[in-house]
Amino acid sequence: MLQQFVSLMRDYAELTKARITTLIVLTAWCGYFFGAHRMGVSSWSLGLFHALFGIALVSSGTAALNEVLESSVDARMRRTALRPLPSGRMTRAHAAAVGLALTLGGSVYLGIYANLLTGLLVFLTALVYLAAYTPLKKVSPVCTFVGAFPGAMPVVLGWTAVRGKLEVETLILFAIMFVWQFPHFLSIAWLYREDYAQGDIRMLPVVDSDGKSTVWRILAYSAALIPVSVMPVALGMAGRLYLVGAILMGAALFRVSMGMARPQLPATAPASKAPARRLLRATIIYLPALFALMMANSGS
Repeated sequence: MLQQFVSLMRDYAELTKARITTLIVLTAWCGYFFGAHRMGVSSWSLGLFHALFGIALVSSGTAALNEVLESSVDARMRRTALRPLPSGRMTRAHAAAVGLALTLGGSVYLGIYANLLTGLLVFLTALVYLAAYTPLKKVSPVCTFVGAFPGAMPVVLGWTAVRGKLEVETLILFAIMFVWQFPHFLSIAWLYREDYAQGDIRMLPVVDSDGKSTVWRILAYSAALIPVSVMPVALGMAGRLYLVGAILMGAALFRVSMGMARPQLPATAPASKAPARRLLRATIIYLPALFALMMANSGS
């Protein structure tokens, strides 16, 4: 009995993509921190718990519904074939019920315990992810651009949960998240190109076999991160230490991105995986380090 329960909990964790949900919650916390700092109130409060709990519910539910919609695709890809649905450990009806309960319940929870704006925004974020980004993945590489909108929303949701409105600072935080996603997700798509092709997922590295368009976009967005990341200084959200750190971290990320272009290797070349993996690691380090520095140097 205990073993079955543990197995079910593991399946739920995989169904709801617990690791990704954790990253989303941490990003939302950053938004809440800056919103609270703007108001001059403590960022550690019951309101923070309500915000993060509600966002975690919706993120988990959206992930579950995404796996329901893509269960047949996941069955064809090596990295996802052992998920609960394609492996047969869980039925689509069960997963759909869990996903709907979490998504709708979390949206209502935020509407009640945070504010109506946050409850509406989180529901619309889930809707765009499921109704636009998910089906577009089988149609066109534009899916990455569309998916970057819901992907950048957690930091906005954290802000609105405490402030109850959208403000210019919110847009700056959104812009950082939005731009960062392109080198991050394009490096993932490059690494798993064969898997995505097997699942008929039209990520850019799949349709761009020589890799030139993908590399150009990685470099362009990595470069754009530098001016975008220093904008919080102009609004008084962070001080000089953050300014220097953001420039140095942005330059370091761009240098790692350059590894995708020197030498230029097609997406089909096995040797191209190494620089893509280095870039993925760099993006994973960059974002939390940037926000941590911004929070530590806020208002200085």
